[in-house]
Amino acid sequence: MKNTIPRRRFLGAAGAAVAVGSRLFGTERSEGTHSSGSAPVEPKEPRLLAGCCAYSYRKYLEHGPMTMEDFILKGAELGLQGVDLTAYYLKSTDPAYLAGLRHVAFKNGMPFSGAGCGSSMVQADKARRARVLDDIKKWVDVTDRLGAAHLRIFAGELPPGATIAQGVEWSVEIMKPACDYAGKKGITLGVEDHGGITQKADTTLEILHRVSSPYAGVNLDISNFVADTDEDHYRQIEACAPYATHTHIRDRFGDNHHPIDLDRVWQIFAKAGYRGYMSAEYEGEEDSMTGVPKLIDTIKTLCKKYSTA
Repeated sequence: MKNTIPRRRFLGAAGAAVAVGSRLFGTERSEGTHSSGSAPVEPKEPRLLAGCCAYSYRKYLEHGPMTMEDFILKGAELGLQGVDLTAYYLKSTDPAYLAGLRHVAFKNGMPFSGAGCGSSMVQADKARRARVLDDIKKWVDVTDRLGAAHLRIFAGELPPGATIAQGVEWSVEIMKPACDYAGKKGITLGVEDHGGITQKADTTLEILHRVSSPYAGVNLDISNFVADTDEDHYRQIEACAPYATHTHIRDRFGDNHHPIDLDRVWQIFAKAGYRGYMSAEYEGEEDSMTGVPKLIDTIKTLCKKYSTA
C-alpha cells in the first residue's frame, strides 16, 4: 500500500526530530563521520520492522509446553523480521545454552531484536544500586552472547517516601556506567516506560538527557504511559519516539484500556525517522496462539505502509 505521508513533510519532520536528539545527547556532528563512542548519523527515512516479544506467549513459556527454541521457530512461521527474548523464559544464562539459541535463530533466519533485564534502578540503598549495575552488566554480556544489540532495562517503582527527583538521580547513577559498559560491546540500553517513574515521558526524557550517551534510548511501550486523556497518550509517544531504540506494541492503552489508533502511532514513528523493530507484546484476552498472529498481521501491514523496509 502506498505511503500516505507526503514525502516532503515526512522528511522535514524526521530531520527536526534528529536535530533535537543530537542536541539532547550532545552527538551533533558532520554528516558521514563516525568515531568511537559517538552515535552514528541518524537515518532520515523510517525502516519499521515487524517483531514479537516472547512475553506475548507467556502462558506457554512459563510452564511449557513452549520453549525459547519453539518461540524462535514461531517467529519464522509468522514471517517476522526479529524476535525479542524476554529474560524470564530463558532456561539459563549458561554460554552453551545461549550459543544454542543463537544457532537456532541463525539457521532459521531469525535475528534477535533484543533481550531484557528485570532489575529496578530505583533503589534507595547505595549497595543495592551497585548490585543492580552488576546485574545489568551481566545481562549486557548475555545479550552479547546472543548476538543482539539491544537490552531493555527498567527504572521502576519508587520506594515509600522517595521523590521522583531521587528516583531520577538513582537511575542516572546506574545507567551512565551501564551505558559505558554496554557501548564497548556495541549494545544499546533502552529504558522502558514500564511502571514507576518512567510512565511519564518527561521523566523518561530527563533520565536520557542526564545520562547523555549514544548508547541510551527508550524501549518505547506505546501502551504504558499514564495520561489524563488519549491525546496525552499520543503526545507522550510522540515526545519519546525520536529517542526510541526498540518498541513494544499493544492495541489498547494500559491505564484506561481504550483502543490504540495504531495507524496514528505508525505515523508518529515514521515522522520521527525511527529505524527498528515494532515488536508485538500481546496481552489480549484471546489465546495468544490466535491473538498474536492477528496483531502481527496489523503490524506487518502498517510497516509496509509507512516504511522503506
